[in-house]
Amino acid sequence: MVIDIEHYKDLAQQKQKEHRKFLASLKKKAPKNLDKLVQEIHTEVFEEIDCRQCANCCKSLGPLFTEADIERISKAFRMKLSVFEGTYLRTDEDGDKVFQSMPCPFLGKDNLCSIYEMRPKACREFPHTDRKKIYQINHLTIQNTLICPAAYLFVEKLKERLG
Repeated sequence: MVIDIEHYKDLAQQKQKEHRKFLASLKKKAPKNLDKLVQEIHTEVFEEIDCRQCANCCKSLGPLFTEADIERISKAFRMKLSVFEGTYLRTDEDGDKVFQSMPCPFLGKDNLCSIYEMRPKACREFPHTDRKKIYQINHLTIQNTLICPAAYLFVEKLKERLG
């Protein structure tokens, strides 16, 4: 099943205000079972959405690389840290290490990650829809709905359940 990324982006743009208001309401008064509900919905959404049919995050978002990420990946490649960084990374305006360019150089034509087992922490955690106290990252969740169909569906399902 091919995922229509533009369709989800359009939906997310149309619902930005509504989603922002809903997520802000969770910050004011989070239900007691919110963390459990977040886990359930996250699992449900990823049974519907197959990231390998999308990979939009890998095509458009560059992850932040921690020093541990750089060490782990360069070691696996048998590259010196400086060579790995010089080949793949740059320092952005915030001083973070990110890819020199997108899409991700480790993304295959089949949308599979060639370094999946050792991928950066930011990639492992994206789109952050399984976080405890989800209301602490509302700004990130809103941003992610524009890029990730699963994040959009997550917010929609959460809104529906807590409606």
